[in-house]
Amino acid sequence: MRLKVLQALRSENAQKDIVIKGWIRTRRDSKGFSFLEINDGSCLKNIQAILSWDVISKDSLSKFTTGAAVSVKGDLVESPGKGQKWEIQVNEIKLLGEAPADKYPLQKKRHSDEFLRTIAHLRPRTNKYGAINRVRSALAFGIHKFFNERGFFYVHSPILTGSDCEGAGEMFTVTALDLQKINKQIDFTQDFFGKKAHLTVSGQLEAEILACALGDVYTFGPTFRAENSNTPRHAAEFWMLEPEMAFADLEDDMDLAEDLVKWLVEYIMNSCEDDIGLFAKFLDKELKNRLDLVLNSSFERVSYGEAIHILQKSKRSFEFPVKYGLDLQTEHERYLTEDYFKKPVFVFDYPKEIKAFYMRLNEDQKTVAAMDLLVPKVGELVGGSQREERLDVLETRMDEVGLDKEEYWWYLDLRRFGSVPHAGFGLGFERLIMFVTGVSNIRDVIPFPRTPKSLEF
Repeated sequence: MRLKVLQALRSENAQKDIVIKGWIRTRRDSKGFSFLEINDGSCLKNIQAILSWDVISKDSLSKFTTGAAVSVKGDLVESPGKGQKWEIQVNEIKLLGEAPADKYPLQKKRHSDEFLRTIAHLRPRTNKYGAINRVRSALAFGIHKFFNERGFFYVHSPILTGSDCEGAGEMFTVTALDLQKINKQIDFTQDFFGKKAHLTVSGQLEAEILACALGDVYTFGPTFRAENSNTPRHAAEFWMLEPEMAFADLEDDMDLAEDLVKWLVEYIMNSCEDDIGLFAKFLDKELKNRLDLVLNSSFERVSYGEAIHILQKSKRSFEFPVKYGLDLQTEHERYLTEDYFKKPVFVFDYPKEIKAFYMRLNEDQKTVAAMDLLVPKVGELVGGSQREERLDVLETRMDEVGLDKEEYWWYLDLRRFGSVPHAGFGLGFERLIMFVTGVSNIRDVIPFPRTPKSLEF
């Protein structure tokens, strides 16, 4: 039976006749022996296999190159080398898949992120991208663990939708019509759903439905934005975590977001210690300090008005203007969290004109009970609000932003039948990965990024 490299390296005793299968990272030859570094993706570290040339013909040896897939059978013995507890004395080796040295693009040298994006089908085999994918897996599991332990129900929101949650119109249209037979005017009544359909930008509205029946819920899945943005923080397809709580207000919302982020940071530091160590050593020297800062500080809470005042008082020369009524840009967010408060910051009570229609109108009639969580290096990580539970106020807001109330009849029904205060937020999963790894481009924390003019793999 195959033993994973992680299991072998964690073994407490020597073992006979184990089988390891993986990919050769390097091969070094010396006086009748070859030293193979083998990795199977189960962990960051390789295991060294000592191959006597008596076990294999010299002609065959030339095929055991970097990138080749192999199966080795042998004895797990203590290693005399530094930095490794175990190694394998090979008794039998099989070549499972060749990787000719003159063609395999991942040789033992440093490759740029830009180059690796062009070979997204191979880049998970590198140390950096293997670690990113393990961290991504662990964080996803951690999210489910966190909410399960707190009595939240995991619910599934639809990918295909007929409504725009954010009201911004940046949605992908989905059709089953034969576009080659269609003239300029498209009749969506003849389409599959009998109306215009889109890929979802958020599962929030559906999560509200289920929260108003089950209490505390969360949805976690892919979302889509047809936003022609080429920044390092935006992608057309990304994953979003969206918890929703009945009988909750904005304070409850911020409390949950702070608890979640702290819990996940501690979880990933413990469960992916080697992988986080790789990022801290080679990618971002300040990573450990930032993660410790999250764990050991109480997140600041400041109103939008006060945040604008702080930015205007600063002597920083910003590229984008700072003015009440304008949304905060990444440079503003990073100044607040990195330079002024020097820790994570919640900004709350935004002007209603720059926030979505569903956010609860405050008593001043000018601001809404919205909040954003800003963290160092990334900027906005979480965006949420208390939802508007009053039917008349919600209808007025929808009229103000020009939404067709008939399209949202079911959403308004939640306010007609047993309406309750409720709140929730969205956390960008890829931005969370960027924060805990120090990776600066969203294209590098998604296995197959979808960005403008990019639909490979």
